[in-house]
Amino acid sequence: MSSIDRRVLLGAGLTTVGASLFPTLAEARAAIGKPAPKFTLTTFDRRKVTSAELAGKVIVLNYWAVWCGPCKQELPEIDRYVRKKGGDDLKVFAVTVDDAVSDSQLKPLAGVLSFPLVTRISGSGYGAIGGAIPTNYVIDRSGVLRYAKADAFSYQTFDSLITPLLAEKAPAPAPIVQT
Repeated sequence: MSSIDRRVLLGAGLTTVGASLFPTLAEARAAIGKPAPKFTLTTFDRRKVTSAELAGKVIVLNYWAVWCGPCKQELPEIDRYVRKKGGDDLKVFAVTVDDAVSDSQLKPLAGVLSFPLVTRISGSGYGAIGGAIPTNYVIDRSGVLRYAKADAFSYQTFDSLITPLLAEKAPAPAPIVQT
């Protein structure tokens, strides 16, 4: 076997081992049908929002970037849905993956969207799946992850996913136990 063949096989083997040791981000992070990982968001206007504060709401975490063409098409579609059918039971957050984007670049968009831009998210379990954007996570009223995919929403796909989740009954609050 030539040294080139060995290097190719070694590279393929390391890739296979790496793939088995490091599963896809979707598998390693958050599992559909399981409780969504907790998070804390920092919005463009510097507000902190925790997943606990959003209990009983349908939550959408949309990962995007200013240079992403599909993101530029998707954000207005999500915004149109939120303006038309949203309400207090739907919380959408546009999480920028651009660390180097200045506030002056984000301000025009923050002024027109009906949902907040997020400049930071802490907590494990979220991010661009496989490094691809847009990536969307949808959490139902019970706090269960119902959707996690690297793909752009159209108005119709967003509507077909979110409207039934909004129709689901919110879970009853846990009883307060006094000791």
